[in-house]
Amino acid sequence: MQDQPFSRLNARERAFAICNPDSFIELLCPRRKLTSPHLPPMGQTPQFDDGIVVGLGKAGKAPVVVVSQESRFVGGGVGEVHGTKMVMAIRLALRGQEILKSQYRSSEDSGQVALVISFDTGGVRLQEANAGLLAHSEVMDAFQAARGKVPIIGVIGGTVGCFGGMGFVASSVDVLIMSDVGRLGLTGPGVIEEVVGTEEFDAANRALVWRTTGGRHRFITRDADFIVEDTMKAFREKVSEVASWPLEKISSKRIIGTGDMVLEQMRLVELAANDKIQDSWDLWRQFGNEDIEHLWDSDVSEFAAHAQRWPRGRIGDCD
Repeated sequence: MQDQPFSRLNARERAFAICNPDSFIELLCPRRKLTSPHLPPMGQTPQFDDGIVVGLGKAGKAPVVVVSQESRFVGGGVGEVHGTKMVMAIRLALRGQEILKSQYRSSEDSGQVALVISFDTGGVRLQEANAGLLAHSEVMDAFQAARGKVPIIGVIGGTVGCFGGMGFVASSVDVLIMSDVGRLGLTGPGVIEEVVGTEEFDAANRALVWRTTGGRHRFITRDADFIVEDTMKAFREKVSEVASWPLEKISSKRIIGTGDMVLEQMRLVELAANDKIQDSWDLWRQFGNEDIEHLWDSDVSEFAAHAQRWPRGRIGDCD
């Protein structure tokens, strides 16, 4: 069971998979019938959990608040209720940490509550565009309120991946864990093809899509902190490991949030915009990777051990 592909699980199964066995308790479950008020007037059938699962559990020894998006319902799109459940989960994690600190004399005794988000979404739900955009901003605002208080761990390994505005959200977590079949981006491949044409980006070319947005590329460019096998066991073990770290160590993994970090990202953009970079593999070579095809075909553990990643803080060395 533990070797079951994480990518084949639905949102509820992913939430259970992240937590220790028999520890996950769902909040606001489908029996509460929290449905979108905007879909029925458009002739669309709502879902009783609005495509998102939230709950409490344990990952290793750490208490966690889990959020898991369901891509099988309107592509995991974020609407009013969906976004509200996500924001309230972040606030719940903050409140849980406050309670822990108040009951123990030292932070070492109290431990820490972690927030874990399993992203599987195309971004804003088009049927609720304005409410969805507002939800994105409210989630980002809640992230800022949690900075330095609650570690935020992102997980990408579902069917759709993470695109649209949620791509920004996923890039704002403290630690991001991906599988090699996970995908992360802003504009989705199909939209890029529709706007600029097949000659610029062929969305039907699966190898190109995964080379550009897949977990291996995101690991090398440090958009993802860890890459793991596409199994329940691999994700659970890595989440449990990270959740056990001190908050300072988790926060040090963050890639956005300061002026220096913005400048560092801009240097990477400048490098990628260079005329010599025609493909993501060209960028890999800039970072010192050789025999790219072997690296691409290697298993995840070998890839993680031998891949040369973006030399963070030393991007000038790759010019």
